[in-house]
Amino acid sequence: MVLESPAPRNEVVTTDSLQCFYTGKVSDSIPINIVFHTDYENWKSHQSQSVQNWLQTACTKLEPSRPVCIPDTKGRMASVLVIAEQENILWSLGNCPRSLPAGHYHIAHAAGSSNLDPYLLGWGMGAYHYTRYGKNEGPSCRLSIDDARDKHQVEVLLEAVSLVRDLVNTPASDMMPQHLYQCMQSMTEGFDVDLSACVGDALIEQNYPTIHAVGRASVHLPRLISWHWGRKNHPRVTLIGKGVSFDSGGLDIKSARGMRLMKKDMGGAAHAAGVASTIMKLNLPVHLQVLIPAVENAISGNAYRPGDVLTSRSGKTIEVEDTDAEGRLILCDAISRAVEDNPDLIIDFATLTGAARVALGTEVPAFFTNDQTVAQELTAASASVDDPVWQLPLHRPYRQLLDSDIADISNCSSSGYAGAITAALFLDEFVPDAIRWLHFDVMSWNTRERAGRPKGGEAMGLRAVVEFLQRRYA
Repeated sequence: MVLESPAPRNEVVTTDSLQCFYTGKVSDSIPINIVFHTDYENWKSHQSQSVQNWLQTACTKLEPSRPVCIPDTKGRMASVLVIAEQENILWSLGNCPRSLPAGHYHIAHAAGSSNLDPYLLGWGMGAYHYTRYGKNEGPSCRLSIDDARDKHQVEVLLEAVSLVRDLVNTPASDMMPQHLYQCMQSMTEGFDVDLSACVGDALIEQNYPTIHAVGRASVHLPRLISWHWGRKNHPRVTLIGKGVSFDSGGLDIKSARGMRLMKKDMGGAAHAAGVASTIMKLNLPVHLQVLIPAVENAISGNAYRPGDVLTSRSGKTIEVEDTDAEGRLILCDAISRAVEDNPDLIIDFATLTGAARVALGTEVPAFFTNDQTVAQELTAASASVDDPVWQLPLHRPYRQLLDSDIADISNCSSSGYAGAITAALFLDEFVPDAIRWLHFDVMSWNTRERAGRPKGGEAMGLRAVVEFLQRRYA
């Protein structure tokens, strides 16, 4: 194999996700009281008369997750009140880091639970700000992390979420396939990993023809980035991430509006990297394999064309119905490589279809699986950590929508119906029934600002997958 030689590190990850916390005693730390709306009147009745008077006049409308600053008798801030929703406590403090005055804070009263970790996670995710190309002028708010039940887990999850957000937020000019490889070098530094990249024409020599076909039109060479970590006698878990650094649509070119956010088309690779980082930092007893096919879907004289027939790594021939359905083409070669090692579980992440967004909106990632036990375990894990995912069916009668007159399969249906399902069914063609497989179709982007979830790149389903893996293997 032709391997990519070590390259200078690409300084992409600019966010220190833990700067929003402090440890140790601080004399002027301000208490935060988190109260359910149903308990508010009772809580207020136990406060001093001056506080009750202030709340009566200043808080005519209490909104969940909106902090209320309460002064002392001299007008100095004495405490903070946050109204929480019982079904959504994770995001209770999500607005605080960007709206409270600079200072040190601690949770004095937490509604509903003695476990402060969800509140700390929400605070940390709300403190995120992408700063690579501009300064962070926001106030410096820090929350005590001393009372965390599992401080290490909180820190690892926040680092993973920030990693995904940073990678997705980075413009394509600084996140081409070679930059993505450099980021993986930086991310895996300090771990005992075997990192390599098969680059350019070596993809043909090593039998990754669909990855090469999609990426060959770009001046930025396509590659398959891979690494291994963990003991070989542990269950093998393979993570695969779609790494399309920018998607013009190829010769079936997108509109200008459709291209505007296509820097995020490597969001699947970012998710795979984020989950991999948590597995390694939490030292889960698995033998981890990561495969990231990284390409730019560009246009030039040697771009692959509608109507071309490609032969995949598995030997299946694929008729190209649409060059804008490129993600599944690079994933199928990576999946074929993964199944050669007979893993216990394959999980792939991809910003694959607009159809999944039509079905579920932009904020709930779709998942597909060939194993209903896995689906049940993932759904339970998702609910427990307030990280929603939703199963869509591998409705196999729709497989005929991918029939080709001249090849084994078409890369997409010409009908326009059931786009997310037919994309998943295409990938399913390359997964043997005996191997458990999870496929995530994610947006990787917040289109609106919400508590703890700033507009921009986002990790969707990451915490659910980590919880699922911990329950399954730890």
